[in-house]
Amino acid sequence: MDENSEHFKPSLKLIDATMLVAGSMIGSGIFIVSADITRNVGSAGWLMVVWLITGFMTLTAALSYGELSAMYPKAGGQYVYLKEAYNPLVSFLYGWSFFTVIQTATIAAVGVAFAKFTAYLIPAFSEELVAIDLGFLSVSPAQLLSIAVIVLLTFINSRGVKRGKTIQTTFTVAKLLSLFGLIIFGLLLLDKDIWRNNWADAWKLTGLTSTGTDINYSAIAAVGAIAISMVGSIFSSDSWNNVTFIAGEIKNPARNIGLSLALGTIIVTILYLLTNIMYTGVLSLHDIAYADKDRVAVSAANHIFGTAGTVIIAVMIMVSTFGCNNGLIMAGARVYYSMAKDGLFFKKVGTLNQKSVPGFGLWVQCLFACLWCLSGKYGDLLDMISFVVVMFYMLTIFGIFILRKKRPDAARPYKAIGYPVLPVIYILMGLAFCILLIVFKPKFTWPGLIITMIGIPIYYLIKNKSRETPEAVDAE
Repeated sequence: MDENSEHFKPSLKLIDATMLVAGSMIGSGIFIVSADITRNVGSAGWLMVVWLITGFMTLTAALSYGELSAMYPKAGGQYVYLKEAYNPLVSFLYGWSFFTVIQTATIAAVGVAFAKFTAYLIPAFSEELVAIDLGFLSVSPAQLLSIAVIVLLTFINSRGVKRGKTIQTTFTVAKLLSLFGLIIFGLLLLDKDIWRNNWADAWKLTGLTSTGTDINYSAIAAVGAIAISMVGSIFSSDSWNNVTFIAGEIKNPARNIGLSLALGTIIVTILYLLTNIMYTGVLSLHDIAYADKDRVAVSAANHIFGTAGTVIIAVMIMVSTFGCNNGLIMAGARVYYSMAKDGLFFKKVGTLNQKSVPGFGLWVQCLFACLWCLSGKYGDLLDMISFVVVMFYMLTIFGIFILRKKRPDAARPYKAIGYPVLPVIYILMGLAFCILLIVFKPKFTWPGLIITMIGIPIYYLIKNKSRETPEAVDAE
């Protein structure tokens, strides 16, 4: 008898699924990206608009995914939905992009963020130091620590979903409470003069330079500035769909996945909006836009708590990124598992270990994420792939329309709220975002699209090989 388990074990409750949604979304982005957004839009009002648009898109997408998750409550999530609505090629291209950059590079980036803020407390882990110099490659202590954290979390998750669940729920609750605490203290201690100055001309949309002068936009450039700003807010709000990847391990998935998507995205959206309101109450727009190394939260914490602020925010971000990476690592391997079951990934990735988790898939993901840690290029790739991420979200949401026509009688325990209006609005907003990125940020658009398109010949090579294999067996 094979020692591996054949089926996932449903062991995650609604609270666990909700904590996975929220925990996977909140990493390091909310503590950093408001700096770049403020440089692009130049006012408190438009800073909030960027986060509101992103929050609306995220919540709309989550509510739409609820219908698909109830129809197909199985491991793989978005990969499965794209296969059912379109064809195996489209779903493979998503899985290929997911493995090569979207998930593994995000894991690497969040791991390095953990290491960077650890260096605030323990300078020996600084990214400025060199731990290993191979001539062609220099490795910093921060990179080594990020790899160690990824390996540790992979090991924990390979020992069963319950261990990963415990870490996820504990760390997510801790970072939600600490972020709420930062917001409350910030609002209680806000500087009225700073608040008044920031909101005096809240709806002036301009670029903000380091010298304090404004860059006036034409109408189309202004829209482009908003789209460019949203790269950061979308990255900070991404990974909400990770819970759909582990559908096979959630109790009553037809009900709980849709609910967890709604609850998790609502909680995080409200937190993000309140955090940015707090920023505008304790820091001038110039200090937000040009915070040291874009670390807005560090500047805000120093204003609120004094010199102890750096330590407080460093611990907060360490907790946040550790919990975030646990969720990303836990969920990601389930996509590769589904691909392997379809013959589109290493066969062993499609097996479960004695703990009923895709152990081999977890370690393959770990290896690739660690390579991104060493490359030092993951940040650029995350910008490049943002175009592709939104593109696949649009395709998936449009899949609801396709499936309602293709399979009108299929069981739908949950139906997309606001259908067809909200899904159409998301698709139009996503399309506008992608077009504007092509126009105003092409160097971060085409590479991501090219990475995805490389998957097309790879798909056909795999399919041709799978067709040849049975013939070879028969010939023998």
